[in-house]
Amino acid sequence: MKTTFLITLFLIFSRYSSAGDDFCMARNRAFAQGERVTFKVFYSVIGIYVDAGTAHFAVAREQYNNRPVYHVVANGFSNPRYDWIFKVRDRYESYMDTGSLRPYRFVRDVQEGGYKKQEDVKFNDPSGTAVSTRGEFQVPACIQDVISAVYHARNLDFDHYKSGEKIPFSMFIDDKTYHLYIRYMGKEEIRTKYGRFRAIKLKPMLIRGNAFSGGEKMTLWVSDDPNHIPLRIESPISVGSVKVDMMGYANLRYPLSSQIKVRE
Repeated sequence: MKTTFLITLFLIFSRYSSAGDDFCMARNRAFAQGERVTFKVFYSVIGIYVDAGTAHFAVAREQYNNRPVYHVVANGFSNPRYDWIFKVRDRYESYMDTGSLRPYRFVRDVQEGGYKKQEDVKFNDPSGTAVSTRGEFQVPACIQDVISAVYHARNLDFDHYKSGEKIPFSMFIDDKTYHLYIRYMGKEEIRTKYGRFRAIKLKPMLIRGNAFSGGEKMTLWVSDDPNHIPLRIESPISVGSVKVDMMGYANLRYPLSSQIKVRE
């Protein structure tokens, strides 16, 4: 599977496990319509991080096939000064049921260097299928797309897990189903470009691909408050390493009470 800019940003995991009940029974308590979160992507080869790109996530409440949905749009783009080296213009969209948060439709339009990919998937829960531009595929119950998986995960009650425990789920992308998990690693304080936070530490299992060697080498920290917004992601890649920091937000459902100190 081709590694893409926004998949690098969040949860690129893989292992063999069944979809977990926590993802099947999710109810939204973490985010609201109008929420916007901005991230900066930093890249390093020799230990010095440079501003490589930006990603924006936005949530709107809409109607899809006469059903109320959360329409989440994620846009990622490389820093224009580096476009001559590797130009990135990525857009991901997910239409999720407002009650169950299960996806109805997933859209991906990416341009990364000379690589381009367009994908439009419609999920049919009663028949257990996903229909893409290339065919119809059987999928397990509670299937997720890349975006819905992130917003589902934000609604998990991490206080119910022990350090080291796996949280399984299944995701459909590139006409394949991946049986995945997140490993809960406990809580700690972290410093980011935005400030100092109390955070929940997670380890996603990486899919082996062009940039990632696989294994639990990526670390993700989310805010230890009811929002559970990603604060920082760190991971080695095939050449160098990446670091992603939350750099701005608007219209969070709750105050960002996990923040201890503003940026220094």
